Amino acid sequence: TPELVPVATGLGEIFMYTVDAVPGTGGSKPSLTELRTAHDWIIRPQIRMIPGVVEVNAIGGYQREYHVLPKIDRLRALGVTLADLVQVVTDNSESVGAGYLERNGEQYLVRVPGQVHSIEDIESLIVSTREGKPIFLKDLADVRIGHELRAGAATQNGSEVVLGTVFMLMGENSREVARRVNEKMPEILRSLPPGITVRPVYDRTTLVDKTIDTVKISLVEGAILVVAVLFFALGNLRAALVTALVIPLAMLFTMVGMVATSVSANLMSLGALDFGLIVDGSVIIVENCVRRLTLERSTLGRPLFPQERHAVIFDASREVRRATMFGELLITVVYLPILVLTGIEGKMFHPMAQTVIIALVGAMIASVTFVPAAVAIFVRDISGDHDGVVRGGTYRRLLPICLDRMWLPLTAGGALLCASVMVGRHLGSEFMPTLDEGDIALHALRIPGTSLTQAVSMQKSLEERIMAFPEVSHAFTKIGTADIATDPMPPSVADGFVMLKPRSAWPDPSLPKEAFVKRLEDALAEIPGNNYEYTQPIEMRFNELIAGVRSDVAVKVYGDDLETLTNAAQAIEKVLKDVSGASDVKVEQTTGLPFLNISIDRRKLSRFGLQLSQVQELVQTALAGHRAGTIFEGDVRSPIVVILPDENRSDVGYLSSLPIALPAAIGPTGVAGTQGMHRDEPPLSFIPLSSVAEIATVLGPNQVSRENGKRRVVVTANVRGRDLGSFVHDASQQLAERISLPPGYWLHWGGQFEHLISARERLTIVVPAALVLVIALLYYSFGEIIPALVVFSGVPFALSGGIIALAIRGIPFSVSAAVGFIALSGVAVLNGLVMVSFIKRLQSTTSNIREAIVVGATQRLRPVMM
Repeated sequence: TPELVPVATGLGEIFMYTVDAVPGTGGSKPSLTELRTAHDWIIRPQIRMIPGVVEVNAIGGYQREYHVLPKIDRLRALGVTLADLVQVVTDNSESVGAGYLERNGEQYLVRVPGQVHSIEDIESLIVSTREGKPIFLKDLADVRIGHELRAGAATQNGSEVVLGTVFMLMGENSREVARRVNEKMPEILRSLPPGITVRPVYDRTTLVDKTIDTVKISLVEGAILVVAVLFFALGNLRAALVTALVIPLAMLFTMVGMVATSVSANLMSLGALDFGLIVDGSVIIVENCVRRLTLERSTLGRPLFPQERHAVIFDASREVRRATMFGELLITVVYLPILVLTGIEGKMFHPMAQTVIIALVGAMIASVTFVPAAVAIFVRDISGDHDGVVRGGTYRRLLPICLDRMWLPLTAGGALLCASVMVGRHLGSEFMPTLDEGDIALHALRIPGTSLTQAVSMQKSLEERIMAFPEVSHAFTKIGTADIATDPMPPSVADGFVMLKPRSAWPDPSLPKEAFVKRLEDALAEIPGNNYEYTQPIEMRFNELIAGVRSDVAVKVYGDDLETLTNAAQAIEKVLKDVSGASDVKVEQTTGLPFLNISIDRRKLSRFGLQLSQVQELVQTALAGHRAGTIFEGDVRSPIVVILPDENRSDVGYLSSLPIALPAAIGPTGVAGTQGMHRDEPPLSFIPLSSVAEIATVLGPNQVSRENGKRRVVVTANVRGRDLGSFVHDASQQLAERISLPPGYWLHWGGQFEHLISARERLTIVVPAALVLVIALLYYSFGEIIPALVVFSGVPFALSGGIIALAIRGIPFSVSAAVGFIALSGVAVLNGLVMVSFIKRLQSTTSNIREAIVVGATQRLRPVMM
């Protein structure tokens, strides 16, 4: 029956904890039923009240139930059916209200209590009478405390526990909600019964704090580098600090804008801030002010008076104001196309583009208001002897040579472009670079039909082997399906988490994570009965959300017949294993699940006057149990379930002898009889289940998956040691050569590659549109097309440098790289705009274009270099 799941996203699992016995305590250890009861009725209610928490999902342990275990021989002898037992418990375990009465001006509510409160109450229920004597339920069944037929279990460090998962309400702040849950834990511990404890095992705050720390370090280092470059280039510490002060002002402006636009501080938003980009406009203004002040100081031979200094600074700022503001506007404009990205890439990069645009607007305002004023106040006496390390002597000597032999720079530039094109054609591709979360998600896949008990036993051995590694802090696992089926899995699939210690606690802190994973993989491969998939907690969920699979790549086979699909998928699996870089290649487990099939013969049913539903209800009650009531013990609610004892449920021979009551008018031979249905009359006639049904063990489908209206089977693989794009290219070629599908069947690539293609197709439209917009703005700035194209010529050279840098570092091309190239084109245009606009200004005062180029390029060298 469909049910509403929590109002959370697929990445809403922000906090996990285990409920276990306190280690090292004397006395009896709490049972799994006691652990689960403590979780459901003490821990869960407290966590669910925390602001931002929408649900707490539990897996593992046993939910307590009161079991009524029928004695089939007694039932048959006394003519009582399982349905009679269910009805008796149901009829005697409810309270009812009967309105109210008014007496003497008072109102009395009327209630008739009928709930049972203990095993003794259940046992004393009267089922029937024989010869005037009551037959109590205890005469026909045993009543004892039992537990549910659970669909999932949880383990930690080799022992079984209860695992709770906290879901965050969609739209909340994961760091804040997880922090609130963590702060609640000490109070929860004080409320637990003796011998039971709670341990957090996964906290999203840890990853978020690590990410924010990385961003902080990046921003601080960036600010220090900016100040250092400005100081060495300008030769004036005050001028460098004035320029650097734009950074905190722009950051303050950015924070206000992020709050106003509901953009959170994260790796994509703050991590994209480039302080070099933010101070670009201010650098140009400060440099021109310093250059003009130095020139005036040298011309006059004395320090400038305040009025003279202010006039020079005003004129110097106005001189470059247009180029500065227009250049920063161009950088802002090139970020706008990022806002039209859709899908996953849109969700990831929209915060980045919004943050950078807000920061650039703030920096632009500060560059034409705060910076000239600060220079006028703080940068006073400047000597011509201090003009920084960028003196440009070599540049002045080389520039005339290049102008005399223009073929030389043009040939060199053309060669660079050709080389970058050749290198770019051999770059790999991927959707997004992988973020190292620091932990490992380890899926253990077992044979379909593996029982939950067997799976728990195998997982304990697996975790004991994992804990033998000194790099591992703890390991925990979800097996099967939790109470709320947000992530339904059969018992043969285990969702494991291997949490690693900080690097400083490793025996070899320099050991790469990939090398550790390889060692872990080799060690676990020795344990029989398991296949494994290695990924990371958030990466695994992310892959599931964007492609419906947990791996990097998925080959989906569509068609009608499940057997044909499975055979095709197994053939594809063999091909993928031969492709370089393939890892964890698996076929979706679609077959091999054992069924105990109880096939009912309708002709025999009609002979005995039985309905199909009667037999089905009998089997369902006997094996799955029938909830007949509830016992309330304070807030704790325990169902009363009529079900066969465990030893009888697993005995096929016993099941075949289950008695089916015949209608009163039908005898055991299928002819009319004379039995009545009154309580004091002789018992009804029964026939065994085997008289109308055949019980057999068969293999059936493990799961049937559908997508877009068709059945499909998925072959998944992770890619290691190479890029995603080239892997898919090679695999596609081999599949086309070696795999032949029958008519009506087809393949489709999924996983991250699917979104890489989607993003690439959109970028092929967005990026050219952004570049055309840049050319249009340049034309508007100059009023001529030639200077606009000259400035724009810096873009392909900048991209060439980016491509060569990716090739040197061995980094594949990705959506992140594409976004970086978009930003880079804006920086390249700003540099060209600063130089060309200054040359054109000089050209208006002289008829010698060569002199204007030499003077303008030389004087603009320092701001461009900075």
